[in-house]
Amino acid sequence: MKAFITSALSVALQQLVESGALSRVPETLELERPKQASHGDLASNVALLLAKEARCKPRELAERIVAAMPASPHIARCEIAGPGFINFFLRPEAFQEVVRLVYAQGERFGAHDFGEGETLHLEFVSANPTGPLHVGHGRGAAYGASLANLLRFCGYRVFCEYYVNDAGRQMDILAASVYLRYLENAGLDLPWPYPSNAYRGDYLLPIAAALRREFGDRLTPAARNLPDLSRFEDADAAMDALIQQLKTDLGPDYAPLHRAGLDTILADIREDLAEFGVHYDGWYSERSLMDSGAITRAVESLTAAGHTYVQDGALWFRSTDYGDDKDRVLRRENGAYTYFASDVAYHADKFARGFRQIVDMWGADHHGYIARVRASLRAMDLDDAALEILLVQFATLYRGAEKVSMSTRAGEFVTLRQLRAEVGNDAARFFYVLRRADQHLDFDLELAKKHSEENPVYYIQYAHARVFSLFRQAEEQGLSTPQAEVPDLSPLQDGRELALADLLWRFPEAVATSARAREPHQIAFYLKELASAFHTYYNATRILVEERDTRHARLALARAVARTIANGLALLGVSAPERM
Repeated sequence: MKAFITSALSVALQQLVESGALSRVPETLELERPKQASHGDLASNVALLLAKEARCKPRELAERIVAAMPASPHIARCEIAGPGFINFFLRPEAFQEVVRLVYAQGERFGAHDFGEGETLHLEFVSANPTGPLHVGHGRGAAYGASLANLLRFCGYRVFCEYYVNDAGRQMDILAASVYLRYLENAGLDLPWPYPSNAYRGDYLLPIAAALRREFGDRLTPAARNLPDLSRFEDADAAMDALIQQLKTDLGPDYAPLHRAGLDTILADIREDLAEFGVHYDGWYSERSLMDSGAITRAVESLTAAGHTYVQDGALWFRSTDYGDDKDRVLRRENGAYTYFASDVAYHADKFARGFRQIVDMWGADHHGYIARVRASLRAMDLDDAALEILLVQFATLYRGAEKVSMSTRAGEFVTLRQLRAEVGNDAARFFYVLRRADQHLDFDLELAKKHSEENPVYYIQYAHARVFSLFRQAEEQGLSTPQAEVPDLSPLQDGRELALADLLWRFPEAVATSARAREPHQIAFYLKELASAFHTYYNATRILVEERDTRHARLALARAVARTIANGLALLGVSAPERM
């Protein structure tokens, strides 16, 4: 709808340029929606912006602009308000036009092409494969998948990737935890209490059982040399000693032990995400960085450029030279590379693969990593401006007034799969994106299960289903309905009908704003507003009237609402049922 006005405004401004009253027509003409209906449907402050170079008062310039406006079938009148705002009042035809547009564009209504086919790398979730995904991870999954849908809808080619942390200490702790459960499965008692910093979840039991079915008691002899963990004052030191002893005693059998937990849990994560409607174009292994020598090469390149130094046996990166608050360790004194070294190599590889727009979605607890990763890119002469980092707060689940624990290590958490089974994929996907990702989210489990207008996703889906119910009712009553062709829309004159059409015009705007801001929650808010407006219209207006033209026009408007709701829900990974 804004195009009707910007086109006429451009003509008027060009006339003033040709007459010498103005020196230029602005590249973009911003229009705002007045808060009060009495101020029109849209307003422009262009006169205030150009008055100085036009050497006249803004109100005087506004009068010249209005006088130069061409006749338009969509603009009823223009009014000048305040110091020089131009308020535009539109004819009903301008609102009716959106129904034709929805019919014509269908599933593409609301789409844009400002992405211009550029490839964008989007990494999200990337939870350590040390346990099932829990409800906290679900938020990042829903946010990332919705953002990918939005960006594709706006013309980007999005490559979604999951970074698999399949190397490092946490995976060794998982392997040790599986081994201890394996010993218990073999009927052997541990010589000391189960370590507090081992993984404790019941999900380890079937992994240990499968390991024993494969190896029998072959791995049990290593239990004779288990270190006495009770003599360690530090739990981490005790765990490191246990891991080292297992590596030594198991020898080549340590590798299948390590893989047992990783492969099972990673397969579960893949399946869980796919069932949640979250799909990836690539699964990138951290271990592949080690095996290919990519980490070594990245660290050596930093060293060759003079960006590292050795202190206390460790290799440090001079990240303070690039704005970080302190230098960072790349390689420990024992020769092991840090997680940061892996991050350096991984991001360098993203650039090496040709990506020039890179979006990382990290948990909010990784905020401190931003400066060091950007520093490493600058040190390697890579464009750190191409990297965009979005922080995602974990969601907190409440069951009634009781907060549910989220400790993966302790094994006390609600899995994403359990949440989906209880409230369904649709409610989970929608509730996860009801707030900005960097804001705290309390997931109201009871609300998500309600079948009432209090539950926003139910309320929106019900609006969609109501439209299809109207068409079924018309068929039952023997009333004709508009088919593929757009009917005469001139009967749409009522204020509620025009307001509903105005909301449809706002959908493409909401999509563009949401995609550019990386904020899928704006689509959720828009859909809530549209559904509310439709329910109000439905309850106040008889749609299936006897008069054919009016009935067809109102049903066409309703169908346009349903199409818009379906398009918006699809962006959020939520279904649009025709019956409820």
